[in-house]
Amino acid sequence: MDHFDIAENMTNMYNKINITIPYRFDSNHILEKICLQIIKVAVLPAQKMFFQVCAKIVENIKEIIHSNHFLSRHRFSEKDFTRDRKLPFSRLIYHFINFNKRAYQDELDSFFKLINNLEIDEREVTKGALSIARQKLKYEAFIELNRHLNAQFYLHFKTETWNGYNLYGIDGSTLRVPKDTKTTDHFGTWKPKNGEPCPIARISQMFDVLNKVTLDAVISPKETGERELAAEHLALAGKDDLILLDRGYPAFWLFKMILLKQANFCARVPITKWKRVHEFYQSGKAEDIVLIHPSYPATRKCHELGLDKNPIPIRFVRVELENGETEILMTSLTDIDRFPHCVFDDLYHLRWPVEEDYKTMKCRMEAENFSGKSVLSVYQDFHAKVFSKNLTAVLAFPANKTIEKQSAQKRYVYQLNFTQALSRMKDAIVLLFLKPGSGIVNILKKLNNLFVKTIEPIRPGRKYPRKSRVQKKGFYVSYKPIR
Repeated sequence: MDHFDIAENMTNMYNKINITIPYRFDSNHILEKICLQIIKVAVLPAQKMFFQVCAKIVENIKEIIHSNHFLSRHRFSEKDFTRDRKLPFSRLIYHFINFNKRAYQDELDSFFKLINNLEIDEREVTKGALSIARQKLKYEAFIELNRHLNAQFYLHFKTETWNGYNLYGIDGSTLRVPKDTKTTDHFGTWKPKNGEPCPIARISQMFDVLNKVTLDAVISPKETGERELAAEHLALAGKDDLILLDRGYPAFWLFKMILLKQANFCARVPITKWKRVHEFYQSGKAEDIVLIHPSYPATRKCHELGLDKNPIPIRFVRVELENGETEILMTSLTDIDRFPHCVFDDLYHLRWPVEEDYKTMKCRMEAENFSGKSVLSVYQDFHAKVFSKNLTAVLAFPANKTIEKQSAQKRYVYQLNFTQALSRMKDAIVLLFLKPGSGIVNILKKLNNLFVKTIEPIRPGRKYPRKSRVQKKGFYVSYKPIR
C-alpha cells in the first residue's frame, strides 16, 4: 500500500465518522468526541500528503527548466540566453505555458504585472523583444517537459486501468494555421470546393482515456498520414498498454508495430475495408479468431520498416449498437476466457475522451489561436498548450477522486468541470513555478478547493447527433481580443 492509498483510506475514515458521529459536548458522548478529534489530527497529515506530492511534481519540473543541460538542449545557439535579459530561458517558458490568447503586448504586460506583483500593467518588455527571444527557443522543450510530467504522474499516482492495461486512444485531427507564405508552404493547404485554400496542419495524440492525460502529441504537415503519426506515438507504448484505434487506422504493418512493442490493440474497422472482415460480417458470427496475412502494399511497408511479414492471429468481434448498426472490432486480445465477448460492448467506446479532448483543445483552449505566424511559433504554441493542459489534469487528479467519492450517494456521479479548471489555471500556473515549496502547497490547496466545487453531473445514456457543419471561429493575429 503506497502513501496515496494510506491518505485515501484515512480521508475516507474521517469523512465517514464526521457524518455518522454527531459532534456532541455532553459527558455521555465524550468518548465519541475524543475519537473524532483523534481522527481529525491523524487525517490532516494525510490530506496534506496529496498537496505535497503535487508540489514535488511542480518543483521537479521547475528544477529541469532551470538546469543547464535542459537549456543547452533547447536553444539554437550556444550564445542564446547567455546574457542577463528580462526574458531569460525559464521566464520565456513560463510565459508560453500561461494559456496565452490575447495580443502579444497584452499578454506580456499582464505576465510582468503578475511576476512583479504590480497593481497595474507596466511596460517591461516589448512585443518585438518577445518575438526575437522566441526564435532562440526550440519547441522540443515543451515536449520534453510533458514527458517528465507524465513520468512523475504515473510514478506518484495510483492511476485507473482496464483489466490491468493502460488504456490509450490514438486519434488525429487538423488545425488551421496562420496564413503566411512560409507557414503555408510548410504545413500545406486544404482546398475546399468553395472559397480560398486554407493552410492546415495535421495533429495526432496518444491519450490516456481513463486518466485524461496526453502521453504524446504531434503537429506536422497535412500530407503526413494519421497512421504514420500513430507509429511515432508507439515509441512510448509498452507491455501493459492497450491501444484503441478508430476506423481509419487498421493496417497490417501498424498492428505489427504495436505487437513488436509487446502492447495490444483494439480497433474498429469498416466492413468493406478487408475481405476477411466482410466475410466475417456476412457469416453472422459473434466472434472469430482469424489469421491475417499482409497484402502486397502491406508487405512493401513491412519491408520498408524492417518488420517481419508473418501472419497475425486477430480476433474479430461483432458488436450490435443501439441504433441498429453493426460494429466490427479487430483486436489482439485473443484470450476468450480472460476477455469474453461482453467486455467489448463498452471497451471501444472508452476511447471517446480522446475526441472530447480535441474539443477542449480547439474550443476551450483555442489551439488555433496562435501567437505568431511563423512555423516555429505554431510548434511552440501547440506543444506549450499540450503541456499546460496536462499539468492541469495532473494537479486536478486528487480533486477528481474527491469529487467521485462525494457524489457516491447522489443521483448522478459528478466530475470536475475541466473547462473551469483550465480557466482557473491562468496565471496560477506561472505562480506555481515562481513560489517556494510552501507557497506551491498553498496555491494547490486553493486550486483544489475551487476544483471540488466546480463540478458537473455525468448523465449516462445522453447522446446527440454529430454536427457535420459547424461554423469555426477564426483567429487573426491582427485582431486579438483586448481581454
